[in-house]
Amino acid sequence: LLIPKFLVLSTFGMFDTYAGMVIPLLVDAAGIFIMKQFFESVPREVEEAARIDGAGVFRIYWSVVLPMARPALITLTILSFQGSWNEFTHFLVSTQSAQYETLTTGLARFVAGGLGSGTQYPLKLAAAALSTIPVAILFFCFQRYFIRGANAGSVKE
Repeated sequence: LLIPKFLVLSTFGMFDTYAGMVIPLLVDAAGIFIMKQFFESVPREVEEAARIDGAGVFRIYWSVVLPMARPALITLTILSFQGSWNEFTHFLVSTQSAQYETLTTGLARFVAGGLGSGTQYPLKLAAAALSTIPVAILFFCFQRYFIRGANAGSVKE
């Protein structure tokens, strides 16, 4: 899949640009599936209650459904951030110049012997451990949203 990815980026003129690095990673199939499953789980009674109160389609989505989707959106944000943060092959194919080098490609160059001779395992392991810190911080900041249920208390049975 690396060759078609390169051909698509170069055809659209996005090779070796920030747009070519960011835009292909914005939407993926897993994110669409997560959000589809969440929106199907929203009870119809909640939407009907908002419609009875006089809300239109956009108002129901913006004021009722979207706040209920916060756990799904945060889950999707964490998974997307982690996926793009750890992405190596996309950045290897989409950029060529050192100006657009990312942490993962720099770490790969570092591990491949960028420091010269010798194996400096403590330095390499420290660099790999430091690269996991932003994902861990993002997860720990938003972990409370994983525990909460999205539809808890929305429908009385």
